[in-house]
Amino acid sequence: MEKQTGTHVDKTVLVTGATSGIGRELATLFAKDGYNLVLVARSDENLSQVADGLEQQYGIKVTQIAKNLADEQAPQQIYDEINGKGVQIDVLVNNAGMGEYGKFATETDLQKEMDIIRINVSALVGLTKLFLRDMVQRNEGKILMLGSVASVVPNPLMAVYGATKSFIYSFSEALRNEIKDTNVTLTVLMPGATDTDFFNKAGAMNTKAQDKARDTSPADVAKTGYEALMSGKDKVVHGVANKATVAMAHLLPDSAVTNQSRQDMKDINEAEEESHTAQNVALSLGIAALAIAGLFVLKVWNDRSPVENAYDETRLRYKANRLKNRAQTGLEDLKETVLNAVN
Repeated sequence: MEKQTGTHVDKTVLVTGATSGIGRELATLFAKDGYNLVLVARSDENLSQVADGLEQQYGIKVTQIAKNLADEQAPQQIYDEINGKGVQIDVLVNNAGMGEYGKFATETDLQKEMDIIRINVSALVGLTKLFLRDMVQRNEGKILMLGSVASVVPNPLMAVYGATKSFIYSFSEALRNEIKDTNVTLTVLMPGATDTDFFNKAGAMNTKAQDKARDTSPADVAKTGYEALMSGKDKVVHGVANKATVAMAHLLPDSAVTNQSRQDMKDINEAEEESHTAQNVALSLGIAALAIAGLFVLKVWNDRSPVENAYDETRLRYKANRLKNRAQTGLEDLKETVLNAVN
């Protein structure tokens, strides 16, 4: 049995979506810190596997609740079952979520999108309502919401998922204001693409975002969220690049931010083709710019008055070279602009 690092005896945390990805890593961190766990997920088999492992490794108590959070009765049933066992929830982790990839109008399934709303929004609201009420009455407790960079950046090709994350962000900001005079804290964890099974389940395995996700482990994201929660922070964005994205989302026009997000959600092969096309376009435009510059220099040369001395000739050559350098700089700037627009 691994030694616990904390002293949270008789403290219990409820984690939804606890059998994989960020949820499982968060459950592990809580267990390592001495918290007892209530784990919620759909699969009995996966729950048992995770629960048994954490109990054996850390010597904590783990309660398993197999529920599909798309069922509108699930939050109340979970609350009633926990109360029936005489368990008090000290920390609520609303981690469960799902998405679907594709164009909303023509490619995605409405029933699945309604399930996304039920899981990402309705279940989260229900569980928060029930357990936050108890925390406020006790004047003690913590809540961790799993938001996303998509909370502040529109998410084309996963429009419903992105909208649910925006809801979580706005909902959390409002609740935090309402409970500001209590000792209850609410933290929003905002990761970007992470190396979990999310993209596989959403049907977005061959996208640029999924490819980027390989660089971000769920364990690192969970650690960021856990530390922020324990510090009582309002929100935390995981990763330097994601922090930059969120910052730019508040500065750039919505259309520009959305266009960039769309690029990240494109099929890798399509994105690569567009990148090559953009380079060719930039090169062609640059060559054209140089050609025009060359014609201008030639015109100046032909229209010049006869060069009467070496000084005039040297001055003309200097102007021609300066024009050439400006054209080359323009080519590089143009190429960079086009590539940035695609990538």
